[in-house]
Amino acid sequence: MLIDHLIYAAPDLATAVRDFEKRFGVRAGGGGRHLGQGTHNKLLALGAGTYLEVVAPDPEQPEPAAPRPYGVDGVTRGGLVGWALTCDDIDAALVASRARGFDPGDVIEGQRVTPMGTVLRWRLTSNALTAGPIPFLIRWGETPHPAASAPSGLTLESLHIEHPDPASLWGPLHALGAEVEVHRAPEVALVVRLRGPRGSDELS
Repeated sequence: MLIDHLIYAAPDLATAVRDFEKRFGVRAGGGGRHLGQGTHNKLLALGAGTYLEVVAPDPEQPEPAAPRPYGVDGVTRGGLVGWALTCDDIDAALVASRARGFDPGDVIEGQRVTPMGTVLRWRLTSNALTAGPIPFLIRWGETPHPAASAPSGLTLESLHIEHPDPASLWGPLHALGAEVEVHRAPEVALVVRLRGPRGSDELS
């Protein structure tokens, strides 16, 4: 299992960036706009090939025709809302997951425009649109991986899921090859531990 990225949704991007810098000592940068989806983001590298995406509604875009992804429309406070697993062949990985009893949805195209105007493209399974504790699959193809250019300084130390019914997640997680612990808890949550210039801290 290789975690491609974690998604942290917030009601306001600039505020979330300041909060992360104050808490962990690294300022998120890069990112861009998801045109047509009504969101924009900033990134933080968590290692070679893994990053944290901070995403929020983009006030400079018109209201999108469909709901914003990851439940961003209803976000009132910052928190982890989803995660992605990288794969070399997303079509083969999708077939394998379905054969094991879990369908993460068809493969769809994604893109965003960087502040320099470059269009980045990727392919991902459609369960990314709702996010949640079950990861989605992603393949960057010819696009350079975002972790390579995102601000560095943070390390992902651990990840686990909290859920009222852990057994309900075991099948989908196994089908996707997601080797992660699921702890029984009253509320659903993704919980990670990050280490940065200001020490190690938990984020959910």
